Amino acid sequence: MNKNTLSVRTIVAIGIGAAVFVILGRFASIPTGIPNSNIEVTYAFLALMAVIFGPIAGGLIGLIGHALKDLIFYGSIWWSWVVVSMFVGFLFGLISKKLDIESGEFGRQKIITFNLVQVGAQALGWFLLAPVLDIVIYAEPTSKVFIQGLGVGISNMVTVGILGTLLLTLYAKTRTKTGSLDRE
Repeated sequence: MNKNTLSVRTIVAIGIGAAVFVILGRFASIPTGIPNSNIEVTYAFLALMAVIFGPIAGGLIGLIGHALKDLIFYGSIWWSWVVVSMFVGFLFGLISKKLDIESGEFGRQKIITFNLVQVGAQALGWFLLAPVLDIVIYAEPTSKVFIQGLGVGISNMVTVGILGTLLLTLYAKTRTKTGSLDRE
């Protein structure tokens, strides 16, 4: 299946993924002490979905899930961070073919590749893109937004590094390994 097309399976995954993103964002967030910043398990889930369904699904789950979460729980959408969720989800999905999680193998080399990409994607998103968009769109104070971006970025890198890697490892174990006699 081409992960860059929007099949019915991918569209359903986007809808379910966005809904789970909202639920996790509401009920599985831990405040950091930095204003409007939480430790989020949503990005570990986003990484899983993006690697399974590809960059378009990853980007749309990040976009729709984060926008809905903001709208439902805060009453308005903070677009700069929503764009970063879309950006990060898209970049997570770009490595889906290289990781080939459906092969049933997610060993050390793939774990390293995944984590290098997720750290790079989140560094670009949270350390640079989010603060710049906060300044441009909302005229937020520079010192505040870069501290928020740093805090959120680091916590997301650690969360995805641990939980995202665990989710991908567990998912890979549910797949039949390439070359196995059990593979249909």
